[in-house]
This record gives sequence, C-alpha cells and structure tokens, in this order.
Amino acid sequence: MFTLIFLFLLLNIPLLVSSFIHPRCFWKVKQNKSKDGDLLTSCIFSLGSVKRPVKKEYFNRLLNVQTPTASYKFVLALAFSIDEVNRNSNLLPNVSLVFELPAGGCHPVSQLHSLIHNSEQSQEAPPNYVCYEDIGCAVLLTGPYWATSVIMWKIMDLYQSQQLLQLTYGPFHPILSDCEQFPYLYQMAPKDTSLAQAMISLMLHFSWNWIGLAISDNDQGIQFLSYLRTEMEKNTVCFAFVNMIPVNMELYMSRAEVYYNQIMTSSTNVVIIYGDTDSTLAVSFRMWESLGIQKIWVTTSQWDDITSNRDFTLTSSLGTITFAHHHTEISGFKNFVQTLTHVRYSDEYLAKLEWMKFNCEVAESKWKTLKNCSTNASLEWLMVQTFDMAFNDASYDLYNAVYALAHALHERLLQQQVNQPMDNGKEHNFNCLKLHSILRKTYFTNPVGEKVNMNEKEKLQPDYDIFQTWNFLQGLGIKVKIGIFSPYFPHGQQIRLSEYRKWWPTESGQMPPSVCSADCGPGFRKYGQEGMAACCFNCILCPQNEVSNETNLHQCVKCPEDQYANTGQTLCTDKAVIVMTYEDPLGLALALMALCFSAFTVLILGVFVKHHETPLVKANNRNLSYILLISLIFCFLCSLLFIGHPNSATCILQQITFGVAFTVAVSTVLAKTITVLLAFKVTVSGRRMKYFLVSRAPNYIIAICTLIQIILCAIWLRVSPPTVDIDTHSEHDHIIIMCNKGSATAFYCVLGYHGSLALGSFIVAFLARNLPDTFNEAKLLTFSMLLFCSVWVTFLPVYHSTKGKVMVSVEVFSILTSSAGLLGCIFVPKCYIILLRPERNSLKKLKEKDTMQNIHFS
Repeated sequence: MFTLIFLFLLLNIPLLVSSFIHPRCFWKVKQNKSKDGDLLTSCIFSLGSVKRPVKKEYFNRLLNVQTPTASYKFVLALAFSIDEVNRNSNLLPNVSLVFELPAGGCHPVSQLHSLIHNSEQSQEAPPNYVCYEDIGCAVLLTGPYWATSVIMWKIMDLYQSQQLLQLTYGPFHPILSDCEQFPYLYQMAPKDTSLAQAMISLMLHFSWNWIGLAISDNDQGIQFLSYLRTEMEKNTVCFAFVNMIPVNMELYMSRAEVYYNQIMTSSTNVVIIYGDTDSTLAVSFRMWESLGIQKIWVTTSQWDDITSNRDFTLTSSLGTITFAHHHTEISGFKNFVQTLTHVRYSDEYLAKLEWMKFNCEVAESKWKTLKNCSTNASLEWLMVQTFDMAFNDASYDLYNAVYALAHALHERLLQQQVNQPMDNGKEHNFNCLKLHSILRKTYFTNPVGEKVNMNEKEKLQPDYDIFQTWNFLQGLGIKVKIGIFSPYFPHGQQIRLSEYRKWWPTESGQMPPSVCSADCGPGFRKYGQEGMAACCFNCILCPQNEVSNETNLHQCVKCPEDQYANTGQTLCTDKAVIVMTYEDPLGLALALMALCFSAFTVLILGVFVKHHETPLVKANNRNLSYILLISLIFCFLCSLLFIGHPNSATCILQQITFGVAFTVAVSTVLAKTITVLLAFKVTVSGRRMKYFLVSRAPNYIIAICTLIQIILCAIWLRVSPPTVDIDTHSEHDHIIIMCNKGSATAFYCVLGYHGSLALGSFIVAFLARNLPDTFNEAKLLTFSMLLFCSVWVTFLPVYHSTKGKVMVSVEVFSILTSSAGLLGCIFVPKCYIILLRPERNSLKKLKEKDTMQNIHFS
C-alpha cells in the first residue's frame, strides 16, 4: 500500500508543480435572484442502459428546459459524463447509458418530504424511477444534499419488492455511511478527515491563532469540532468563539441575536463556517454577510452558491477562502454544451451557470477595471477569453459516479458472457445484488487520470485546492486558486501557496491579522493570563542577561558566562576582556611612571654614593639610606608585575614582591627614626645608649621585620595563594581577568603589618621631630610616614568600590604614590642640599656639642 501511495504521489508531482506556476482563475456572472430559484434545490436522476446508440437529440429532448435553475449545472454535467462514456468504445460496447430527468425538473428539498406521504398513499411507482431490463434494479443518483438521499431511500424502502442502488454526489455525511441503515448507498465524495488539518495549516501560514467557528449543532458539526480541536491543540491556535447553530429553526430564531452579537464583538478577523448549506447555519451566514460583517470566511466549496449571492466592493469585505477537493481539469464540456441545439448563446449561458476558468494574467491586468463593469460589459469582455466550465465537487462526483456504474456494468456484462445466465431479466434481486457486489469492489482510473475507489474503507484522504473568492458589484464574481494542501506532503510542507498578495483586496496587499495578543517580539517572553486561552498573553521583558531572538517564546535563554545580552536583549554578544595591559593607555601611563620613578631613585642613589663622605650623608646613616633607596627601586618596579596579562607566576610575585619590598622600606624608615632617637639619648644620658649605636642594633630591625613578613607570605602561599581569576559576573558586558588575592585574610594581614610598621615609624619620628640636630631628618620621616599612611588608608575604600582594571590601577597607583612619597619626603630635600646648596653640607653647620661631633657613622 505504501508503495502504491508513493507512486501515486510521484506521478502527480508535475501536476502539482504546474498548478503553482499557473494558478487557476475563475469568473462567474450571477443570475438575477428572482430567477435563481430555491438555493436548496436537489436533483434525483435514475440511470439505465439500452442496447442501442443514443444520439444528441436524446439529450436535447431531456435538457430542453426553458428556465434553468441553480441546480441545472448538475443536469448538464450528468449529460456530458454519459455522453463521454457512450462515446468510449472500450467501455460498455454495444450498450449505452441513459438517464431520466425528474418530472417537472429538480425539486426543492422542502418539497421532497411530501413525496414520502404521497408514496405511502399510493402504490404507483416512485417518482423518477425507471427500471431497465439490463440492470434489473433501480440505480439513483441523489444530491447534492444528504437529506435528499435519506428521503429517497425511505421512499424506495416502502417497496420492499424492489432493490435499489443509490450513489450520492453531495458532500460526505457520516449518517449516510451507516452500512446497516443504507446497505446499498455509495458516497462518491471522500471523507473530509484532513479538512481540519488543512484549515489549521492555512491559519499557521498566515500567522492566525485567534479564530471563530460557526457549525451546525449536529453529529457532523460536533465531529468536525473534535477534529479541529485536536489540530489546534498541536499548534496553539485558539477559538475566539464557537457558535453551534441549532438545527431547529424556532430554537435558532430565539438565539439568532446572541450569535450575531458574539461574532460582531469578537476581535477575530477569521471565521470558519462548516455545515450543511440547507440548514439554519446557511440562514445565519446569509444574515451575517448581508449585514456587512468584516470577517474572512473560511469554508468549503459547497458554500460557493451561498457566498456568491451578495455584491460588495473591494473595501466592504475581507473575502472568502474555500477548500475544495483537488480535481484534474475536465476538458470538452464547453464544446458539448455548444452542440446542444436548445442552448443559444452558449458562452453567456455558461457564464451564468457556473464558475468558468480563464487566463490568470488577463484577470490580473484587468483587476482594477472589473469592479466598475456592468454585467453586460463584463460578459462581453469575458466571453472573448478562452474558458471552460470548471466542475465543482458535486459535478465531479457525478462524473465519477457515471464512470463507476459504467465499469460495474461492464464487469457484469463480462461475467454474463462467461456464465451465460438464464434469468432473462426476471431475477431482478439477484442482478441488483450482483451489481452491488461488483460496484463495491470497483477500482478504476477515470479519463483525467485520477484513481477512484468505491470501497469507502480504502479511500485515500483527499487533497484540497484553496481558493480566494470575491463577488464584485454588478454581479461579477472572481475566484482564484491560491494554493493546495496535501496530507501526503512532508510535515510542515503540506500546504503550498502561490503568490497571493496581488489578489488580496487591500491597499497594502497584506493579509489582515487575527491574533488574540500581539506577538512578543525578540527581547520579550510570553506570560500567560490566568483563566485565558493559550493564545492570549502578556509580553514581559527578559530578565537581565537573558535573551530571546524569536517571537512568542515562553522562556528566555540565559547567555553563557563569556557573553552578555545586548540592550534589546535579543542577542548574546561576546564580552570584552578587561585586563591591564601595556597597550592600554592607563597601563602604559602607569608603566612609564614606574620606570621614571625607578630611574629617579637610581639617580638619587648615585648621588648619595658619590657624596657618601659628606656630613649630610654620614649624619643620616648612609647604609640605611642605601637600603631604603634600593627597596624603593623594587617597590616601583614591582608595580610592573600588575600590568599585562596575568598568570600564576605573576600573581604570586605581585603580592610577595609588594609585601617584602614595602616591609624592607618601611622597616628601614623605622630603623632610621630609632637611630635618630638613640643618637639624641646618647647626648643626654652619656654613655648608657652609646652601646646600641656602636653595635648598630637598629639595623637588626630591618631583618627581624622582613623575616616576619616573609613568614606571613609563606603562610599565605601555603593556605590560599593568589591565582588568575576570570570574573564574568561583576560587570555586565565585560570579562575581568585579574589576580585573585586568594586568602583575603592573608592579604589584609600583609597590609595591616605594613600599616603597623608605618604607624610605629610615624610615632617615633613624630617624637624626634624637634630634637636639636642640624641634620635631624625626623621631620622628613614624620611627614613621609604621614603621607604613606594617608595613601593606604584611602586605598582600602577606593579599592573595594572599583572593579576590573580600575581596581588594578588603584593598587598600582597606591604603590607608586606611597613609594614616591617616601622618596620625595626623605631624599629630595637632601639632594637639594647636596647638589644645589653644598655650603650647607659642611662640619661648620654641625652642632657645637662634643657628643655629636665625636659621632662618626660608617
């Protein structure tokens, strides 16, 4: 079966492709309503066969009806089909099919009910019944309404002595598929199991998710509603309203205003109409159209007659979209009608009879002028075009019914020739049952190449042609095929539409929207409203660092750690890497500052070494001065470790070098202040303090203090050493690469130890600031420690309030500033005296105290 389906689709690909390249277009000139007759007219035909040729005069006699009704198209379609079968030499040789028209023409459905009563009162033959000897049973074609088939079955059932085969050419109806109630009834139309899927596919194509529904309140409508709900739940399409129109007219009239108000107040622009055209639903639909409700009507092709009865302009309606079973074009009908002698002016007659096919490009070029044409002018223009009658679904079903019966009779004749039965037309029941057993197994290919299977269980789901219809003023209607739906196409590609915008009757050429809530664009997510349909929602902005790059997303997507959400929160962008490098202007400036200060310190060291024998250098303990200058050089240079892309080695060296170098510097300042204080004590107390100066005990302070700092740093490295840290959270749009201090406690212990040494140096220097000594540097040491402490006290809050490379630059700047403060406060004044005021760098300026004059510092 799968192979057959595949081959069937493969053979139909060229047809489908060509239908998109050359979309079918149709026009129709409507008849005057007063002459249109009852729209619910049904035609019942009886078929038979005769063993003689049937000439054209036979059809002229049967079709000579003075005023064609709305259903007369079925009579012509049936005549054409039978004529085509009779001219086929390979089908029913030496036998011709004939049919009988109803007495008085086709009957309105309302009049058929009276036939049941009349038949019960009379034993005469049922109306329109013709029993031909070759068939041996009644073969009826009934339609296009299902009620017609039910009524005729009940009438024929009154005569139990007769057997009946009934073929319906109307839309498929579930009631007629009951094999127990209607054992010999065949529905030519396929079951519309995929119609709901086709309609929902159309909604999705045009992004409609808020639709209305009006159906008949019967089994057929409820079944369709079930199919529709299943498809809607799969694709998030919602009902704005569901109008279930009751079948009972009195009940409908009591609720008609409610249905009208519901459809008028609804925000949807799309309404699906599904049900029988001979029901109260049709009454309601005519009223809605006559009141000019601005909706897009989506329905089936059987509603074409209903929708073509009202005139409107391009701005007064949103049009109608219809789904019709996909059929291959049947050619030759126009020629057949033109050969009928009773039909004069056949082009005009055909134009008023049915939708006519013509060139799409012609319609497009004349689109703007058609709406202003009168009926006669339109007809004159359209008649010069090449056109042919387009069979609707019911006409096509008639066509297939004739061929199905012909194939069944053909097979029956072959069996009779083999078996040579001796019934002589007397065993009618047997013949009818035989024909029934053959008909239900009939499977054939009709002349246009389409497969027809009379076994309902084996019928394939139909493809659908999708049409757009407008009915202009002055009685001119235009219908354009805009696409096709096939359940056998791949999922997601089952509906294929051609260029429809040029046909849409709006200035923008855009399909009107039909949604409950506007789409949540990129950067937003859907937030459902409690108690509302899934299609109704609010749109809220995505949370920070989350994005949505599609419409109507339920959840936003969080950006990876190395990316951030842009301003509109629609895209994740790579974060810029923040690191203090030499290419960065700030990093380059700090590096140049460090190098300049280092060079300046080396220069001062050179000055002190060159003038190491001068009193000023000797008086200020030149060895400690050398140590301080060298440690300051390392303090300046250690700031370079903070610049550049960090790694594990540089992260460790940053803190260790910084901690040790500054400890040496500050402890040297402490040693110098203690030395000054001890020197003064020696002059005051005699020889009691001289031992400490001679033994150079203050110099051990540097070693002891440095050793303590080294122990702290070792503990730091052991417990939690500094590492490279990639911070993706501190800043929204940047990745910060810097050294993590590891143990914050160890880092603050190092800083605290520096602070305690600086504070001790400041206190000692402050106490010795006013000692009477010409070269007393206590005041300079006091001011340098004050500046040092101020820098690092300020550093702490600023450091914690910054991030990224700014944090690194604050630390580097604090190192440079505090080191420069020590250098400037302690050594710049001395260099000034040494280089610019050498007269002050002499022994005459020393205090005239023996104790101080005898002091020599190596």
